[in-house]
Amino acid sequence: MFDNFYKKFSKDIGIDLGTANTLVYVKGKGIVINEPSVVAVNQRTKQILAIGNEARLMVGRTPPHIVATRPLVDGVISDFEVTEAMLRYFIDKVHAQTYSFLRRPRVVIGIPSGVTEVERRAVQDAAINAGAARAYLIEEPMAAAIGARLNVQDASGSMIVDIGGGTTEIAVISLGGIVISKSIRIAGDEMNENIIQYARDNFNLLIGERSAEDVKIKIGSAYPLGQPIYAQMRGRDLVSGLPKEVTISDTQVREALMHSLRTIVNSIKAVIEEIPPELISDILDKGIVMAGGGSLLRGLDKLVREVTCMPVNIAEDPLTCVVRGAGVVVEDLEVLKDVLVPTEFAKIPR
Repeated sequence: MFDNFYKKFSKDIGIDLGTANTLVYVKGKGIVINEPSVVAVNQRTKQILAIGNEARLMVGRTPPHIVATRPLVDGVISDFEVTEAMLRYFIDKVHAQTYSFLRRPRVVIGIPSGVTEVERRAVQDAAINAGAARAYLIEEPMAAAIGARLNVQDASGSMIVDIGGGTTEIAVISLGGIVISKSIRIAGDEMNENIIQYARDNFNLLIGERSAEDVKIKIGSAYPLGQPIYAQMRGRDLVSGLPKEVTISDTQVREALMHSLRTIVNSIKAVIEEIPPELISDILDKGIVMAGGGSLLRGLDKLVREVTCMPVNIAEDPLTCVVRGAGVVVEDLEVLKDVLVPTEFAKIPR
């Protein structure tokens, strides 16, 4: 009786623990947190100074003893203690206005499909140590497909491409399971690096990651645009060492991004080549669904459509697909338990 009471009023949560951003969904409330996955640490005292939005403002602007860093690289934990602190911060923030007698939450966390068992265990341990009663894992392409309102438990096939900050997840889903999947560690962050390298090679200009991301968002594209657009890049001249500003066009940014885009498109083609004939006919009807922040790059859907000769659709609000999918599972954990990753470290609810 009391267990059912606590279960009814507990604030179970779904988390998209992304390389670039962390989003949190609270049962019964929806998405309540969307903050950068950045933590500022004082290297002298090991004290955590800021997390999320406050920490992102410090990136590239801190003295030597303060480091504003991302504790996740390519979708997996690179710094366990900092990740644990970040998760605790978000869980505490969710429960800040709840009653103290409520139990610790059950947490559903999205992970890349290509992670190892050790990497899965690290995510679960970090969540448990951060205050979760139980930690369940769901593969990001499955969560993205659920968040994009695809009927993943149907007998027909669906194809999802989730381009996040650290990884691109490509999967074919049918009957509540992933039939074929491919995870590559080329996504939004790699595109930012492409722009940084292009600025260095072509303009002798050193720019930061935030500047590169701003340029990508303002004028980045994967397919030729009808009208040229331009943006300003500011940084340090590598020859003179002085501040410098240059104008860059969408054509130049597209040239910078082309290597990463080609890798992503070729990976999509490789997955398509492995799809069973019965499922590929379903996908031809439904089309490839694109999710994640990377899918918002101008013309990327056109490029994928041209190369694969298949219909391509961008999900509604692609940035939140994974966390919305995790939220759907949180709302009905017992019914949707089959879509979770089975592990020996967390008991699947009965």
